[in-house]
Amino acid sequence: MLSHDKVLIIGKVWPEPKSSAAGTRMMQLIYFFKELEAEIVFASTANPSDFQEDLSLYGIEIYNIQLNSASFDDFLIAVKPNIVVFDRFMTEEQFGWRVIEHCPAALRILNSEDLHFLRHAREEALKLNGDLSVLNLNSEMALREVASMYRVDFTLLVSEFEIELLKDRFHFADHKMCYFPLFSNVVSERLPNFEQRRDFMFIGNFLHAPNWDALCYLKREIWPLIRKKCPQAQVNVYGAYASQKVMDFHNPMDGFLICGRAEDAQAVTLKARVSLAPLRFGAGIKGKLLEAMACGTPTVTTSIGAESMQLNDLWNGAIVDSAEEFAEAATQLYTNPEKWELAQQNGVQILAKRYNYAIFLESLKREFRTRLKSCEATRSADFLSLLVQHHSLASTKYLSKWIEEKNKDN
Repeated sequence: MLSHDKVLIIGKVWPEPKSSAAGTRMMQLIYFFKELEAEIVFASTANPSDFQEDLSLYGIEIYNIQLNSASFDDFLIAVKPNIVVFDRFMTEEQFGWRVIEHCPAALRILNSEDLHFLRHAREEALKLNGDLSVLNLNSEMALREVASMYRVDFTLLVSEFEIELLKDRFHFADHKMCYFPLFSNVVSERLPNFEQRRDFMFIGNFLHAPNWDALCYLKREIWPLIRKKCPQAQVNVYGAYASQKVMDFHNPMDGFLICGRAEDAQAVTLKARVSLAPLRFGAGIKGKLLEAMACGTPTVTTSIGAESMQLNDLWNGAIVDSAEEFAEAATQLYTNPEKWELAQQNGVQILAKRYNYAIFLESLKREFRTRLKSCEATRSADFLSLLVQHHSLASTKYLSKWIEEKNKDN
């Protein structure tokens, strides 16, 4: 890439790296494009947030844009991006056809965060019968998301499991995907040791359904078992956007403390002895688990939580799938310094070998340069993507135009 490249990121929301892994992920993408010396413009239809990152500090132009409005066409023509990043497939549905009409040569990239249809299918399976081995991957959400992935030039994916799923189930070619994980490093060479820490912790943005379900599971089924084994233990629950339902779980007598938003998630994680993440459904890479590794905090989680995150068989704690096993593993880590120290060392190894930005930077730079140069030739040779684009864009285009005209009448 050259310094005159202009990247337009169309965000579903304004990035909040202190609120969610999605916000951290977006900032890491921004840092990457800054490394490529590209000019960056960030636009979103979302309302401003008190917790959003101040992108102007990074020399990034920001714009509020409107759905189903020709004003976005004028905006595109003025910006003239040669790279457009859609933040999640819903954004591509809304703006993709306009980008194709007004910036046809621009490289179009989908930032997936995780596979929404996979997370949704697991949630539905859990509600129906608790059997996550039987999933409906032919849902309406799957049709929409997969179609979006075919329309763009390629999709950024954080999980190798999801890459394999797309290959096996939906026959995606390698050129339609790019592995771009979340990145993390150990925060200090001298991490607090076992004796310097206390309490269990739970953390997660409560607008994210898997986190709310995990909290319910922890409160109702797992925590009573832990308290039987460790009567004096307490768990500190942190998370952005806690509803009244979350606050109602606060019970100091039971050692279950709802602490609200963590102004500094790293600081509270460094103080905790063990992090609990009993995720029963979800997808992608879990930012809370990476942060725990970075802070040297062992974690007890589930197979879903640790999916695509292990280094061979190493984990920084325990991976278990029943409430009884979860409570036992949590107690062992909380009370056994030797197991705790081994878990901490495992986490440091996992970060160093799987999530270190320096390992990926040069190869990702080369890959993006190659994809930018070969964009036109790759599109011409990909008949299936052209077919999906031709048929599905017409429907989103004319639905948007119909809404636009209807809004004028109102």
